[in-house]
Amino acid sequence: MSKKNGAPMTGAKLRKTIGNIFVHVILAILAFIWVLPIFWVILTSFRAEKGSYVTSFFPKTYTINNYVKLFTDTTILDFPRMFKNTFVIAIFTCIISTIFVLSVSYCMSRMRFKMRKPFMNIAMILGLFPGFMSMVAVYYILKALNLVDGSMIPIALIVVFSAGTGLGFYVAKGFFDTISKSLDEAAIIDGANRWTIFTQITIPLSKPIIVYTILTSFMAPWIDFLFAKVICRADARYYTVSVGLWKMLEKEYIDVWYTSFAAGAVLVSIPIAILFLMTQKFYVEGMSGAVKG
Repeated sequence: MSKKNGAPMTGAKLRKTIGNIFVHVILAILAFIWVLPIFWVILTSFRAEKGSYVTSFFPKTYTINNYVKLFTDTTILDFPRMFKNTFVIAIFTCIISTIFVLSVSYCMSRMRFKMRKPFMNIAMILGLFPGFMSMVAVYYILKALNLVDGSMIPIALIVVFSAGTGLGFYVAKGFFDTISKSLDEAAIIDGANRWTIFTQITIPLSKPIIVYTILTSFMAPWIDFLFAKVICRADARYYTVSVGLWKMLEKEYIDVWYTSFAAGAVLVSIPIAILFLMTQKFYVEGMSGAVKG
């Protein structure tokens, strides 16, 4: 009896083992494909040979001069200024966007008012369309407001990156929906108003979604190219890092700046990687709608 019962168990375990091996092999291949470009960019950032046309995957000689050049050769492409421009824009955008998203999300979650559901449906439909479809219209609106010239360009970029973020409230709203409304009701009985409930009860219970919102709001201006290119145009003083890195690949610069482009790509990814690693726990909790109080 035990042998009869043991045979199917052995077969089931064998099939399970084979299935697990197959899944892990597929995942390993996908991970290799995903990591390979990153590994190549890092290797290229230390490549001593100049130019984009090379015959070997691995550099023949290594150097850190590509990183040094980014911060010393600022006559044509001023990478430190680009980095500073992007960082300032990302910080202000992060603050404004976080306030917008959390405020709209709380209103959609807790308040009931006329046209609430139609507004949510419209927001969902608009979210299906990529933002660059409105790029031309946004540019001419900013031009009419005199925000596309000189020192107003960073303000224009902050407006572009933060003004419409309130429509992306669905993730944060789903998180707020998991917080018990009985807490709000108890606070109202004690005489608290909506602002007090939002700032002193809901926000302290919402650390995961706040961190998630901050992270996504910071990343948007850091990696955006289309709007930054259209608004900055040819004014190199206000280039962001994405525009600057793109300029390094133009035909008049690529032979000299190609390896420095790879070094710049590595440097640009470091702040985002550090921020994500520090907030990964809260990021995952925010996406899953977990509540930590």
